[in-house]
Amino acid sequence: MYGIFMQCWVTLKLYGGNGVLLLLLIASSIYLIVAEKSIKKKIMLGIIPILILIGFLLPFTKIAYVAAFDEGSDTYYRLLWLIPTYVTIAFAACKLIFSFNKSMYQMIAFVVVLSFIALTGSLVYASGHVNVAENLYHIPQHVIDICDEIAPAEGEARVRAAFPSELVHFVRQYDTDILLPFGREMVVTQWDYYNPVYEVMEKPEVIDAKALVEATRETKCSYIVLSEERKIDGDLVKMGLKLVNTLHGYNIYADPEVLNAGL
Repeated sequence: MYGIFMQCWVTLKLYGGNGVLLLLLIASSIYLIVAEKSIKKKIMLGIIPILILIGFLLPFTKIAYVAAFDEGSDTYYRLLWLIPTYVTIAFAACKLIFSFNKSMYQMIAFVVVLSFIALTGSLVYASGHVNVAENLYHIPQHVIDICDEIAPAEGEARVRAAFPSELVHFVRQYDTDILLPFGREMVVTQWDYYNPVYEVMEKPEVIDAKALVEATRETKCSYIVLSEERKIDGDLVKMGLKLVNTLHGYNIYADPEVLNAGL
């Protein structure tokens, strides 16, 4: 039981980042339990967050969660999504500020709260996970250009295209008329699903061209998109495919056999 408790504790610490957010949440909840007069608000924003945190750390909770869900061990942290963290903190901060009678004191309290949040947090736009938007879609421009190259005209049947794993997140966000033989379920490695196209296109260091064509034709892929840097054992053009275009370092191949047969 102690081992399971420590797993829960580590998960909670990872979820809480530098810990300030969790401390603010606990402090805000306790403050609302003491100061809030509305029973509903006291329960929803004060008592329930504390109970969820305590329940999350109990080994029995994780045992029951893992037993109920196949991916329970990997997704246990999602129980913390039940906590209205930012609502609780914001409501408690506003209540604290307006608990002062004079506007001058309210302004001082506002500056103190704002400064505390700013100094203990981090600028999200400075994160390496944030990029400047290249277009109105907030999708990499090279994905849009590739999709526009192979997208069916209005009224035509949808096409299926095998994209490299680094692009699959964006394709369906941009154009639902382009189907994929594999998607996000293959990119998330811990799910460990099987897909014939993914097996031959992504896993080997060198792609077997013959196996790739067989897999894409089996799944009715009209197009194959491959990075120019990707090593491939064989020539797709000699196997009947047509090099439609090369955009942003990606070769776009069309398969006339599948296109002529239709989906």
